[in-house]
Amino acid sequence: MAKRIGAPAATSVSSSSSASGLRQPVRMSDVAQAAGVARVTVSRALNYPETLAPATLAKVLDTIRRLGYVPDLTAGSLASARSRIVGAIVPTLSNSWYADTMEGLAAVLGPSGYHLMLAQSNYHPRAEAGLVDAFLGRRVDAIVLTGVTRDRGVRGKLRKLGLPVIETWDLTDSPIDTVVGFSNTGAGQAVAAYFGSRARLRIGFIGAREERSLKRLAGLNRGLAALGAQPAHAELLHPPSSIALGAQAANSLLRKQPDIQGVFCSNDSLAAGALLECRRRGWDVPGRLAVIGFSDLAMAEASYPPLTTVRVQAREIGRQTAQALLRRFGGEPRARHQRILDVGFEIIERESA
Repeated sequence: MAKRIGAPAATSVSSSSSASGLRQPVRMSDVAQAAGVARVTVSRALNYPETLAPATLAKVLDTIRRLGYVPDLTAGSLASARSRIVGAIVPTLSNSWYADTMEGLAAVLGPSGYHLMLAQSNYHPRAEAGLVDAFLGRRVDAIVLTGVTRDRGVRGKLRKLGLPVIETWDLTDSPIDTVVGFSNTGAGQAVAAYFGSRARLRIGFIGAREERSLKRLAGLNRGLAALGAQPAHAELLHPPSSIALGAQAANSLLRKQPDIQGVFCSNDSLAAGALLECRRRGWDVPGRLAVIGFSDLAMAEASYPPLTTVRVQAREIGRQTAQALLRRFGGEPRARHQRILDVGFEIIERESA
């Protein structure tokens, strides 16, 4: 027997049960009837709330909550050609700097009625290409990528579609659409100059075999060459990074190159591992070996000794990415300066270097 929803008789709505006994979902027309408004008014309350009078909006939203109505986003996207979903691909969820970027992205998109759909590529270009296709199949309104080195087929496909695409965590002069990040190569050069200013020219590098880490290494070597020094001795690891991997890599590097004066790690987790290895050996930091990390995670300041690191505004990357998307969704013309958004970086000097 149908159960009566608690509402005034003139606007009551019944929820029916199917032959299987499962309760049927509340429809938009049910909300409209219960609220005493037209169906289009309910639609506007969900998609364009600013177009309704406050009293009307409050009445509709209260009815939605009371009835437990869940909007059919698929139907809405077919009607409006908008899914209000942004697809984002990150290499891994185990590194907090990518999580910070996603939080910054969601914090700006959410109040504007957009939802974030997140996927992990595990640093595999082929997996990333498949995820791009999966997002396109779900008719997302935009795609956010990590990094800028892409498969040519993926780049060509996204350019032809004209979908808003934001590449992040790096810079390029020729983005698919828009890029929000910083120069990884420039960061490496800045670290080389920092070491050079302290007369440390025999340098090691610990980092992952992935594009942004390798760009930091390339920048480091470019900076060392400008100082007349030899290229860095590199220990390259398979991502994702960890403190344990950092300690293992530091042990390997220091066995092969015991006379190096400094080591640049492509992230703070690896640098924390390098600090632990120095303590295990009884080496003074920075007297015997200077250590520099990358990202400025919370652990950097709490490390022993406190870690000198390259600070990157991970959350700001997410915020600026979301703001760029909202401008695109709003139809704002894309000026040349808006295609490349540089959030910059800075070296935070602490006791480890």
